[in-house]
Amino acid sequence: MDIEKQLEYLRKGTAEIIREDELHQKLEQSRATNTPLRVKAGFDPTAPDLHLGHTVLLRKLKHFQDLGHTVIFLIGDFTGRIGDPSGRTTTRPPLTPEEIAANAETYKTQVFKILDPEKTRVEFNSTWLSQFTPGDLIRLCSRYTVARILERDDFANRYKKGLPIFVHETLYPLLQGYDSVALQADVEMGGTDQKFNLLVGRELQREYGQSSQVVMTVPILEGTDGVQKMSKSLSNAIGLTDTPPEMFGKVMSISDEMMYRYYELLTDLSLAEIAALRQKAASGAVHPKELKIELARRIVSDFHSPQQARQAEEEFRRVYEERQAPSRIDVTVMPTGVEMKLDVGSVVVDPAFSDRLLDKVGLASPVRRIKLDRLLARVGLAPSVSEASRKLKEGAVYVNGERYQKPIYEYDHNQVKELMLKVGRHHLKVILEPPKT
Repeated sequence: MDIEKQLEYLRKGTAEIIREDELHQKLEQSRATNTPLRVKAGFDPTAPDLHLGHTVLLRKLKHFQDLGHTVIFLIGDFTGRIGDPSGRTTTRPPLTPEEIAANAETYKTQVFKILDPEKTRVEFNSTWLSQFTPGDLIRLCSRYTVARILERDDFANRYKKGLPIFVHETLYPLLQGYDSVALQADVEMGGTDQKFNLLVGRELQREYGQSSQVVMTVPILEGTDGVQKMSKSLSNAIGLTDTPPEMFGKVMSISDEMMYRYYELLTDLSLAEIAALRQKAASGAVHPKELKIELARRIVSDFHSPQQARQAEEEFRRVYEERQAPSRIDVTVMPTGVEMKLDVGSVVVDPAFSDRLLDKVGLASPVRRIKLDRLLARVGLAPSVSEASRKLKEGAVYVNGERYQKPIYEYDHNQVKELMLKVGRHHLKVILEPPKT
């Protein structure tokens, strides 16, 4: 592939290249000397699992590998103790070394679902940063000004609002920048929110007498809500460790318009091919849902297997097109503590009373009553009782195949031994515990 075609290949899915003429020059030099470029990307192990938002960057790293270059997957086990202030309005809570180590291990297994392990160097920045002496840190700090650090939007906005900025946070971009010095990176990649940190690395390399790295940023992928960036904490993420049916269903939940952005950032289709898909949908030649199914099939195949993708598709069509129950449904026993009372005339008796005792006093009855909002919250089909109540009012709750909007569910315990619950896309079978004797 000639240099211009390489640049075109690397350009797709990027937000900005600083500077493209320098990347052109580095690619030419790499070819002339038969020396692979060192392409670096850093990940702080602040959460145990990666999601599709992280893979936008990983896919671009893979493109460099396709062209014969070396990717350095840098795990920020040292900088993770500080926490990247990018995009933050508050200080990140510190993680323990044990949490960081555990998260880092999961990263190593997940990234090789995309990256070629033979062309990937895994590094930890504690290797050099933990060796820093106070003198080393002072020399590093002398290479950059406080004014430049405070220019970044995250700090400037917090300063204007009177929100605290701790000294260790201001060190973060310097330490990340020094990673590029330690690794002699030719290219560093990151999300658009990382631009400031990446440019610091570019400047520090010049300060230390090295050739400046090229900075490449990739867009931030929106989550399934189509608004906020993908994040586990925002409950809009599609995790790399999600099961094939979960991953398939979450992809199918995105909007038709967002689908094309996912095609661009999460597949290897060219922009021309994606534009052709959009035109087919606009003309009515193909239904957008079928394009979304194809997208979900591609993504599940990438992170699991084509066979599992086909099975997930079959399950999705069975549940959402044919309106059948899933072939596999989680089962739980109704947890203790869920409010379930027995009505007998005007007397309310807790079911902890034995049937024999109730029969003796003439109050035996097969009727049971369950507060559905409490049950849904307790079994994990709703994050809270209030949210469960809202789902009931919206008509999003089904009990044994029928939409149910009342707060109380009544049943005959002699005949009904289990409840099949459905809230949105989630199904659960609840085995009803008999009253304790």
